[in-house]
Amino acid sequence: MVGSAAMRELLLVVAVAAVGLLLAMAAAFTTWPVTPGGSAPSSLVELHGPPAPAERSDSAVG
Repeated sequence: MVGSAAMRELLLVVAVAAVGLLLAMAAAFTTWPVTPGGSAPSSLVELHGPPAPAERSDSAVG
């Protein structure tokens, strides 16, 4: 019964790959705990808009 042993091994490889993918997704998409006095929590993609342009006064122009 070589076929059943090969199928078991293939299913084991697929199961280990699925568990690894789930762990990687959990690490990438969950929030990280904030440490007091530390930096902001990390995330996969940080979405920040550009800073607001500073208002120019006429006295600054020569």
